[in-house]
Amino acid sequence: SVQHRALSHHRLGRPMTYAELTLAADLEEMYARGVHDFDTVAAELNAKGTRRPSGETGAWSLATLEAELKAINASLDAAHAENGIGA
Repeated sequence: SVQHRALSHHRLGRPMTYAELTLAADLEEMYARGVHDFDTVAAELNAKGTRRPSGETGAWSLATLEAELKAINASLDAAHAENGIGA
């Protein structure tokens, strides 16, 4: 929900990028439909044409999904450490 998303930004050290928000929305939609197998998630991201937040190109796979999520988390952790909560 919009309220949920607005509140979630208060915990971040930086705003999420459009690509990160798009990935998050796609993942939420899949999980809501009961899609939890990460190979299936990667296949659906490919079918939807979801761009990788890192800007890298190529197909989604289990490995790229894991790498993208780790990179997002590391970036948010670093921003939080540098900027604190609510940036």
